[in-house]
Amino acid sequence: MSDTSSISSGVAARYATALFELAKDANTLPSVEKDLDTIGNALSQNHSLRDLFQSPVYSRDEVVGAISALAKKMELSLMVSSTLGLMAQTRRLPMVPALIEAVRAKIADEKGEITAEVTSAQNLTAAQEKELAATLKKSVGKDVKIKTTVDENLIGGLIIKVGSKMIDSSIKSKLSNLQNVMKEVG
Repeated sequence: MSDTSSISSGVAARYATALFELAKDANTLPSVEKDLDTIGNALSQNHSLRDLFQSPVYSRDEVVGAISALAKKMELSLMVSSTLGLMAQTRRLPMVPALIEAVRAKIADEKGEITAEVTSAQNLTAAQEKELAATLKKSVGKDVKIKTTVDENLIGGLIIKVGSKMIDSSIKSKLSNLQNVMKEVG
C-alpha cells in the first residue's frame, strides 16, 4: 500500500511542479493560488464533488465533461482548468488534493512563507493568530501562514507543527505525561 501511496505522491508532485513552473513563468501564481483554494474548499465541502474525483465508477468522458463544466462554473484560469482536464483524462483526479498541497508549498516557498498547522481546543481569534504568527516568525525566520483546526479533546493549549518540528503544549498531553510519571512512581 505504501508503494502505491509513494507512486501517487510522486505523480502529484510532477503535476504540481509543472503547474507551478508554468504559472511562475506566466506570472500567474496569485490566480493559480486562488483557483487551488477554490477547488480545495469545494472538495472539502462537497461530498458529491469528492465522489466524482475519487470514484472509478464514472466514465472518462463523464468525468472530463464534468470537470470542464466545473472549471467554467468556478471561473478557473485556463492553466488550472487545463491541468484538471488532463488529470481527468488520465484518471488522476484522486491526486488533486496532493497536487493542491504541493503547489501551495511551492508558492509559499517562493514567497518566503512557511505554514504552521495549529490545533487548538477552541477557535483562535484573529488577534491570537496574528500574535502566534509573529512569535513563530521570530523563531523560524520566515513569514508564517497559520492553518488552524479545532480538537476539543485537547482541553486547552495548542499543538503546533512547523515543518518537521512539533510543539505540544496541550493540557491533554500534559495530563498524559503526568499519568505516565505516576505509573512509574507507583
